[in-house]
Amino acid sequence: MKSDNKGLQKPDFLANNHPLATLAQELIIRGFSRRTIKSYLAHNQKFLDFAHKSAREASSQDIKNYLLYLKSKNYSNTSLNSVISALKFYYEQILHRKLFFNIRRPKKEKFLPIVLTKLEIIKIINCASNIKHKLLLSLLYGSGLRVSEVVKLKIIHLDMNSRSLLVKDGKGSKDRYTLLSDISSKFLNLYLPKLPSEQKYLFGGQIEKSHLSQRSAQKIFDQAVEKSKIKTDASCHSLRHSFATHLLENGLDIRFIQKLLGHSSIKTTEKYTKVARNFFQNINSPLD
Repeated sequence: MKSDNKGLQKPDFLANNHPLATLAQELIIRGFSRRTIKSYLAHNQKFLDFAHKSAREASSQDIKNYLLYLKSKNYSNTSLNSVISALKFYYEQILHRKLFFNIRRPKKEKFLPIVLTKLEIIKIINCASNIKHKLLLSLLYGSGLRVSEVVKLKIIHLDMNSRSLLVKDGKGSKDRYTLLSDISSKFLNLYLPKLPSEQKYLFGGQIEKSHLSQRSAQKIFDQAVEKSKIKTDASCHSLRHSFATHLLENGLDIRFIQKLLGHSSIKTTEKYTKVARNFFQNINSPLD
């Protein structure tokens, strides 16, 4: 996971007198990503605030009460599992307390990913307000990038000659190469000459030398969808889902798709077989 921890934590979490100081230090030392560190600290702090106890005093029943409380607030099973992971890491691996022997994880929801058609995606890209936004959306779909990956993409990681790009330090601190589409290359030829020579990130943020935020990327997508008048609950991540599904429908081996997406397990990639629609074309209903 990510080892660059500049600006990772607020000073109070690392202060020796803070109750979660040991957790913060251990997460940083083990190289957890900024996002995971922030999440684990927040979940543990909220639990302590709820229990009104110190971490040494908290019990298994306190944890169960907290999970019930979150469930009453309409937390999904996926979100509850994230909370359990954060608490379990702290209490078992840092404090060496056995509080989870009778706490079972809720079953994961098995929602099908939202997949857009190619025509819908082209329409959304065309409705983006400028070349920067068109390029960002084209990379999310054409290269199958996560939102966190596209905003951190550096100019030096693009190779238009080989029609590829390097995803550096992706999820799980893994590097991988993926496709660079001809459409994205055309947008890049129009976009790159406009950038300052010293700019590192392809999509610069408001703060000098920073990159675009994930929230801003999602807003770009939402605005383009609204302009296109396509009725959908899709998000930026739906473009990545669509990339995988359309490659599968085009007959690309699922193991190549796994590599392009950066999935550790083929099981994660196999979910796209459930939404690939061309499989139905070769299967007749028994009624027929």
